[in-house]
Amino acid sequence: MSQTVIPSGRKPQRLTLARAGVYAFLVISALYFLLPLWIMLMTSLKDMEEIRLGSILAWPKALTFEPWLRAWSSACTGLDCSGISTGFWNSLKILVPSVFFSVALGAVTGYALSFWRVRGANLMFGILLIGAFVPYQVFLYPLVRIFATTGIYNSLLCIVLVHVIFGLPLMTLLFRNYYAGLPIELFKAARVDGGGFWTIFLRVILPMSTPILIVATILQVTGIWNDFLFGLTFAGRENLPMTVQLNNIVNSTQGERAYNVDMAATMLTALVPLAVYFLSGRWFVRGIAAGAVKG
Repeated sequence: MSQTVIPSGRKPQRLTLARAGVYAFLVISALYFLLPLWIMLMTSLKDMEEIRLGSILAWPKALTFEPWLRAWSSACTGLDCSGISTGFWNSLKILVPSVFFSVALGAVTGYALSFWRVRGANLMFGILLIGAFVPYQVFLYPLVRIFATTGIYNSLLCIVLVHVIFGLPLMTLLFRNYYAGLPIELFKAARVDGGGFWTIFLRVILPMSTPILIVATILQVTGIWNDFLFGLTFAGRENLPMTVQLNNIVNSTQGERAYNVDMAATMLTALVPLAVYFLSGRWFVRGIAAGAVKG
């Protein structure tokens, strides 16, 4: 029969000064980040008459979702009054291929640099790292000239290529460090069994890459969805993402500024990154701990 082990030693106090300080810091930090979100949400659920009263923290006296409907379908961006829905679908068209190709290329590149030891691998990896830390603004004008010369400037293909190019250094870094922590014996055994580059990657390495794939996807989804500069510069008028549409809605109001519509449009723009974090937060933490800080 197993015996119950009774813990020995001094019983920790329920509340100490240090613990109270930690709790106070956490509460203040939570309020610092949650208070603006609360104000935005409450403002978006009020009509303009109640907003003018100035009680920005109070729960709405007359709850209304009309600002959300206006923000989605009828808010004006200049002469166009189709709401922010157009930007949502544009962002989705940009997001899906950009995330897929940047994550896929990062995984293959990280795999090649970790296991195959190709000639010049360290030099290539160093160049990728340099590209990850150079400010994006430095590349704007050269890229505009290059894409204009090739004839794809201001198109969906152009903005997708930009996101894939600028996402590749970070994705390669994540996957290379993750794969560096995997047992090299698995790769050698697969080579002995006759596995080639793609066979080993698809059948051995990729099935073990779920945590880092989720981390990479979350980083790319939030980064690409929240992008403003690249979307404004490379997407073209017909493919403007949701963030650019939001800026146009907020800054093109004529007459009385509809703060409730502006806040509703902001909340709609932020829903996708928030949903991604809430639905896969534990996987994100697990993936970071499993490989993103190794190397």
